Amino acid sequence: MNLEKKLESKMPEMTALLEELVNMDSNTHDKEDVDKVGTLLKTKFEQLGMYVHTHREKKLGNNLEVKAERSSEPKIIIVAHMDTVFPKGTAKERPFEIIDDFAYGPGVSDEKSSHVAVLYALKALKESGSDAYKNVHVIFNSDEEIGSPTSKPLIKKAAADKHYSLVVESGRPGDAVVSERKGVGRFDIEVEGKGAHAGVEPELGRSAINELAHKVIKLQNLNDYESGLSVNVGLFNGGTSSNTVPPDADAKIDVRVKDKQQAKEVTKEISDIADEDTVEGTSTYLEGGMAQPPMEKTEETEKLLDVIRDAGKELGMSIKDVGTGGASDAAYTADEGIPTVDGMGPLGEYSHSLTEEYVDLTTFAKRTALLARTIQLLTPENQ
Repeated sequence: MNLEKKLESKMPEMTALLEELVNMDSNTHDKEDVDKVGTLLKTKFEQLGMYVHTHREKKLGNNLEVKAERSSEPKIIIVAHMDTVFPKGTAKERPFEIIDDFAYGPGVSDEKSSHVAVLYALKALKESGSDAYKNVHVIFNSDEEIGSPTSKPLIKKAAADKHYSLVVESGRPGDAVVSERKGVGRFDIEVEGKGAHAGVEPELGRSAINELAHKVIKLQNLNDYESGLSVNVGLFNGGTSSNTVPPDADAKIDVRVKDKQQAKEVTKEISDIADEDTVEGTSTYLEGGMAQPPMEKTEETEKLLDVIRDAGKELGMSIKDVGTGGASDAAYTADEGIPTVDGMGPLGEYSHSLTEEYVDLTTFAKRTALLARTIQLLTPENQ
């Protein structure tokens, strides 16, 4: 029995596990809920005979490390996150449901279907007699949705000796995977002015809002969409009342860059804008920087894509690759110099949507087979 047929025969099991996972809340900041998901996954992988180590955290959810054996040294890292953006109680309010061939529910695509895919890809390999499952090191992390503050060191350490990285954010329509992601910057800018009564003695004031408004226009003018750079002042606050010259103002800035050089250049430009005062008597303070490096497409990435395309051809798929402005943990393995391809999970769309997020169940077995076959082709016995 080939991998796809084997996985098609497992679809009732896979769908049942997906339903169980989706019906478990796992907001990043709810440690207890995330740990329940982790405990379920730990049990499932241990039942498969895998070694699972729990990296315990005090405030956020625990992170899991999965290998065939404790002492094994696999060359493929797979990264999947257990947390979602949805608040506690969401799963009860709108639980898992299937409409036609689509599964809906909080986190179904981002990325609980990927938990199932990783488990059943390794299960299919093991049950088919292939040792390729031993060549995989899986990190299930608890905090991807907030930038992976606790799991980033674990991911980078696990990636250090790897030859390949497969990250299982949802697959894209048209048999597509993700070969590029933008880097992400987070900047906070604060202006201090001088308050004064707007009617009695406005000339004594120094408007922090006025100063920040000048800076916002300059920041927005940094945008260069054609070259892949976006700078967005998404939050702007200031002042105390309408009849007071505002003594303070602050803004939060989101930056997306295509490559490391662009990141370096825009960071300097933002710093220069912060340093340049228009309203005399105001002071500006800038904090933050590039929070996540870009996942750049390299020659080694292209070679990895060729392997994935070969696996896809065997399954009747014409694999394409796309870039995206969204961030993921793929950036961290790519930053370690590991050939990285993301979007290796089941086909889904509309992550973080209140009602529209879905997984296409007609592709579930095939996308899981793609992951399994790619692992096989990347394992030395198949080279």
